[in-house]
Parts: sequence; C-alpha cells; structure tokens
Amino acid sequence: MFEDIDSHSSAQSRRDQSALRTSASRAGELVPATYTVSLFMRISALGIHFVFADDVVFVKRSAFKSISDLEGPESPVPQLNSTIIERLILRSCNLTGELPGYLAGMTQLKILDLSFNKLIGEIPRDFSSLGKVDHIYLTGNQLTGEVPKWILEKAEDVDLSYNKFTAENLGCQVRSVNLFTSSAVDNATLYPATSGLISCFKSQDCQKNRSSLFINCGGSEEPIGDNTYNGDTVSPTLGASSFESENFWGYSSTGHFLDDAIKPDKYIADNVSVLSMENAQLYMKARCSAISLTYYGFCLMNGIYNISLHFAEIMFTDDDTYRSLGRRAFNIYIQGKLVWKDFNIAIEAGGVGKRVIRNFTANVTKGTLEIRLYWAGKGTNAIPTRGVYGPLISAISVYPGFKIPGESASISAGTVVGIVAAIVFVVSLFLVILWWRGCLGHEDEMAQDLKVLALQIGSFTLRQIKAATNNFDAANKIGEGGFGSVYKGLLSDGTTIAVKQLSSKSKQGNREFVTELGMISALQRPHLVKLYGCCIEGNQLLLVYEYMENNSLARALFGNLISHCASLTSINDMAVKQF
Repeated sequence: MFEDIDSHSSAQSRRDQSALRTSASRAGELVPATYTVSLFMRISALGIHFVFADDVVFVKRSAFKSISDLEGPESPVPQLNSTIIERLILRSCNLTGELPGYLAGMTQLKILDLSFNKLIGEIPRDFSSLGKVDHIYLTGNQLTGEVPKWILEKAEDVDLSYNKFTAENLGCQVRSVNLFTSSAVDNATLYPATSGLISCFKSQDCQKNRSSLFINCGGSEEPIGDNTYNGDTVSPTLGASSFESENFWGYSSTGHFLDDAIKPDKYIADNVSVLSMENAQLYMKARCSAISLTYYGFCLMNGIYNISLHFAEIMFTDDDTYRSLGRRAFNIYIQGKLVWKDFNIAIEAGGVGKRVIRNFTANVTKGTLEIRLYWAGKGTNAIPTRGVYGPLISAISVYPGFKIPGESASISAGTVVGIVAAIVFVVSLFLVILWWRGCLGHEDEMAQDLKVLALQIGSFTLRQIKAATNNFDAANKIGEGGFGSVYKGLLSDGTTIAVKQLSSKSKQGNREFVTELGMISALQRPHLVKLYGCCIEGNQLLLVYEYMENNSLARALFGNLISHCASLTSINDMAVKQF
C-alpha cells in the first residue's frame, strides 16, 4: 500500500510519489535519489522488489518516512541526511548490516522502527541521545552485545524482543522495555520456541508438565464444556510492547497504533455487532496488536499437539455504513513457521460477526509452544477509524495429540451422567420384569409365612441339626427326592429323626417347602409320619420328621399279622412243590 497521508500535499508531491511508485515497481532498480516537499510518505506491502542504493538520499524534507514489508534482495539501511525526521519506519525491508551512526543525530525522532530485518552488531553508545524517543522497535533482528543501560533505565517503550543480546538474567519486561527472547540463549535457532524455556522464565518451576492450554484472548475466564479458558484481560500498562505471564503461558505484544489519537492505545477489541454463534462468550472480546502478537506456552509435555485458533471479525460491520469497508489481513506462525499468509478473518468466516476456527498441529520438543500473528502492512488502517488494523484473535485451544502417560482415558462429566442414567434404567426395567413375573415380593411373603409356621410347630437351630446329622454326613444320607436330600439324625435326648434338606437350587422347592410344612402341620394323625418341626436359618430350609425304618405302610398298620401270613404262604408253597 502506498499512501499520501497529508491531504494538503502539493501537486509536486503527488508527482514525486507517482514517480516513486513507477520506479519502485521495476524489479531490481534503485529508489530515485531525491524527493522534496512531501511531509508524509508511506509505502508498505507493495509486493514489489525494492532496492535501496548506498548513496540514496530521498524525500529530503519529509517528516514522516514509513516503508515496510517490501520484497527484494538484501540491502543496507539507506543514508538519510535529514535531521527533522520525526517518524522513521523501515520495518521488514530485508535490511542488513549494522545500525547506522547517523541515527544518533536524529534528535527529533518520535518513532524509530527497524524491526524484523537482519541487522547485526551492537547498539552504539551514542544512541543514548535517542533516550527521549517515544517508541523504538528493534524487534526481530540479530543484534548482539549488552543491552545499553540508558535503555533499561531511561528509555520509554522499547522493544528488543527476538534478538541475540548477552543474557543478563533480566526479566521478560524491564519497565517498558520488552526483552522477550532477546538473548542469544533464547534465539539459538531460527525457531525460539524449539530452544526450550526462555531465559527470562528460568525462575518458573515446572513441577508438573501440562498437556493442554486454553486462553480466552482479551476476555475473562470462561468455562466451555469440560474445559476452562483462562482469562486474558491485562492490557500493556508501561508501553505498547509488553509481556505478561500466568498459568504457564504469556503473550508479547509489539507496536502501537499510529495516528489513532487514543491515549493510551487499546489492545483489547470490543464487539460492535450482534453475535449469535455457539460459545459466543469467547468472541465478545479479542486481543489485537499493531505489529506482532505472540502467545507462548511453557511447561508442556513433549509431543504432537492439536491447536485450534478462534477468530471473529468484531470491529467491522456488515451493513451499508462506512464501518463495513474495513479489511484486515495478517500472517500466522506456529513454532516459527509460516502456516497461513494474509489470513482474512471475514473472508474465512463468510462475513463479519461470524466465528471461524482454524486447526493446526505442532511438535513440542522442549516443553514450549509459540503462536505468533504478524501484520505485514496489508488491509485497511483507517476504517472505521485510524488505528484499526493488525492481528486479532479471540481464543486459543491446545489439545494433546498423544496418550498422556500414567493417565487412563478421561471420561467427560456428561458421559458419566449418561452411563449412570443408562444403568439405572436397565436395573429398573429388570426389577419391573421380575415383579411382573412374580419373582419379587414373594420372597418377603414366604419368609413371613415360614416364621409363622415355625412358631406353630416348633423349630430347631441349624447347630442342632448339624450335630444330629454329623454335619450332614453322607453316611447318614438315607434318601433323596426331587426337592432335596433326607438324612438320619440323633438328637441330644436320644430321639431318632429324619431331616429333609431343601435343595438351594430349586426356586420351586421354596414354594413346595411352605406348602408341605403347612399341610403336614395341619394333618397330624397317628398313622402319619410325625413332623417335629423345622429349621429356617440363612438359606437353609429343613424339615425334621419322626424317623421310620424303611418298610411298607401295611407292615406299619398290621405288624405281626403280616409276618404270620408270610410264613403260612411259604409252607403252602413247599407243600405244593412236594405234591
């Protein structure tokens, strides 16, 4: 994008900008050497090859110079001989070499942004003259040496994150100086998150490694299903660049919104439309940044993770007003790798005020995870008002893509409730069927009947019966019927008894037992076997009868007469044989 910010620029300025646009569009050619009069100049995200010559001196009287996110071969920082420059932005222009000394003489600077280039070397000592610059961004370079004391003690709003300074056991934030991953130890590889816990977090004690991460970016803590999304409501208070950490994660924000006339800048966006999507509470607010926004998780188990990034465009509208004309685009990096270029929330979601969730995977090898969103200068920056641009995110969900050691498969509360409800239903149905078939209730009735009959005919204890039958010795077994066995026994008073033991395997036997007990107790006759009583203990059902020797009913009734008749029969048989 090429923009002439000053609406009062002269016709000459417009011709100068036209010439610059034409020249810059020729790949590999140099930027024209000298331009005058223009007070404001901005070139960003042209997608062209842009080369700065060593002796270029352009826009001599321009107070604001902003060139960012240009493609092309590496080139040194251009030579500028103006001392009236207030805003110098050469961000992501593939600049190399050391910081030029002439910058120390630009005492009127308010903003110096040389971030995301390939600058090397130390910060010169005489740069202390820039101590009153409002904003200094040297993010994403390869600067070395010690961090100057004038920056740590006096400078306001300085971002030195993602460099290779000498580690000095500094925190991630000193006053309003952002030092996140600013040391050579942190930035040991191209992907800082794969190098292990950053030095400013060395005091963090990872007593227990975690396997998940849930953040409601810009919003308060919210329970969603079985997970609780951590609140993320802290805004930078000491400057636009800051790092806050809690619950084993943190964020680093780089940049401030230009020309928005809002002091202090807001880095949490509020919804301006009606949201009707599922889990709308995650999308009512969102965290935004002017240049770069990094979320950093640590104390994670190593392994493959599934990452869900939640977005909703809540700062534009879907109507016929001016607010509907805004466009937002930014890049998404995970573990230092570009996974989505020029991500446009509204396009991906199918409109504003609608949610869109994009899923990615990441390999965590040293316990840390880095998610970075970067504004590459594309989209609008003044709709609905100035300062509405840059990355914006609503929530982050991180799930393990591996089995957690030492933990069984987790079951959600809803699943547990469903299982319990199913078990209760099945048991209830089973009991109803048993009751309908008459299997329930009869047991209690039978027990009551047995107790009543026992009181009527007398009862024995199980110990007495076992003593009489020698604990149901097989030698005392004298018979067996369909409903149990019969044992011969001898009571302590010398009475011989017959004990009928009901088989525990026969449910019908229970009913027969009650029937038999009731009938015999009511039919005590001289010529019937006498029932002495019963024993009802536990699952033992026993009937105790008078013992009778094996023989026929006729012998019991007629006794010796039958023996005499039998003798006569034998004599007659012998006589017949002799005859």
